[in-house]
Amino acid sequence: MIKNIVFDMGKVLVDYDAKRVLTQYIDSEEDQYLVCLALFSSGEWTLLDMGVLSHRQALTQVCGRLPQRLHEAAALCLANWHKYNMWPMAEMEPLIRQLKARGYRLYICSNASSRLLDCYEKVIPAIECFDGILFSAEVKCIKPQKEIYQHLFERFNLDPSECFFIDDLQLNIDGARVCGMDGYCFADGNIAKLEAALAALEQK
Repeated sequence: MIKNIVFDMGKVLVDYDAKRVLTQYIDSEEDQYLVCLALFSSGEWTLLDMGVLSHRQALTQVCGRLPQRLHEAAALCLANWHKYNMWPMAEMEPLIRQLKARGYRLYICSNASSRLLDCYEKVIPAIECFDGILFSAEVKCIKPQKEIYQHLFERFNLDPSECFFIDDLQLNIDGARVCGMDGYCFADGNIAKLEAALAALEQK
């Protein structure tokens, strides 16, 4: 019996677009592309999510791939990305409140850097409905590594067989299933299909 619904954050609860912060500090589209490639599409970004690289270390490495004239802009984009790049997926709020009213306990398990610990409450819809949150940077591993799911189960004393995971990447669902937690891939963003999948849980 499913008692707990676990949500990913990006593209499930929160939408985002890396270009938003770039346009705040960089005028040239060519330079926006260069900084986006060096920063947001980099290995450093993944290491920030894993919590094994500081923002200062990441910036030093990113700037090493950029011309000097873009170093200040890259620093501003890294320091302020969370102010511009994320916004709530408003259509998720009614679903979250419905699930809570139906007696489910709700959790978040997301690949996210430590920066999100300071601002997640402002962007996650119906944040007060959640019973626990785990960000990858806290535990030095990321989805779909089995360790992050094990941290989730241990931290909140959850039985994997009683949990259902919603993520926008199939490989993260597959990783969860290896650890005993079934799930649903929300890659298409179709709320009606997700609601049907969740309703079907109560028929099992």
